[in-house]
Amino acid sequence: MEAPTILVSNDDGVHAPGLVALVQALREVGHVVVVAPERNWSAVGHTKTMHKPLRATQVVLPAAEGITAYQSNGSPSDCVALGLLGLAGRPVDLVVSGINDGANVSTDLLYSGTFAAAAEAAIAGVPAFAISLDAGQYLNYRSAAAFAAALARRMLARTAEAPGERPWLLNVNVPDRPEAERVGIQVTRLGTRVYRDALVERIDPRGRRYYWIGGNVPTGLAEEGTDIGALAAGDISITPVHLDLTDEARIEELRAWAARDG
Repeated sequence: MEAPTILVSNDDGVHAPGLVALVQALREVGHVVVVAPERNWSAVGHTKTMHKPLRATQVVLPAAEGITAYQSNGSPSDCVALGLLGLAGRPVDLVVSGINDGANVSTDLLYSGTFAAAAEAAIAGVPAFAISLDAGQYLNYRSAAAFAAALARRMLARTAEAPGERPWLLNVNVPDRPEAERVGIQVTRLGTRVYRDALVERIDPRGRRYYWIGGNVPTGLAEEGTDIGALAAGDISITPVHLDLTDEARIEELRAWAARDG
């Protein structure tokens, strides 16, 4: 039986240590192809390049001999589209995005290039997951990569069991712990992120105003059953996500408005 093909991307750039660790682990699971940005695209959301050419050139990744890897001038979602539309050289069975440097929880998913890469795969009908390390003092990408490999095996097996079902889309966050420390796993919902943005106004050398969106690092409510709560407890968080943004609870109320005002 031919090995499954796994397309790997990220938003931190093709040479990011999290991507290299991920590739090294996933090559034990299947045939790995990398298409990733040539630079950092953090917090770009689901950016699609429509009005300029996309380029992709082959690169060599450290300690990943034999892996086909491309760097592109496109966004993370562009990179996945390039891979799925032919650059991978074969049909793709699974897309894995990461390992991101820093957690992606709650409404971070709307900003995250890491998650956007996985979502692009789901839109195309390919199962995918995004994985992030809640990076601290250890930067233990290797353990996060080992978990990614185990999850990849499980998702590939599930897809083989039910080939016609809607593709799985998962968002995974891994706490940064020492190599030998055992980490639990929680299946979670998205939590509540607390952003502390602030507008920083400055003056350039020509006397014109310019702005930074600054502020303190975001926090979150460590509620039980959420991705934020799982990380606070030192556990891996796995959140199943779907791309239907419909607010189901308000459909009937809105229909009543339409009936009254129409």
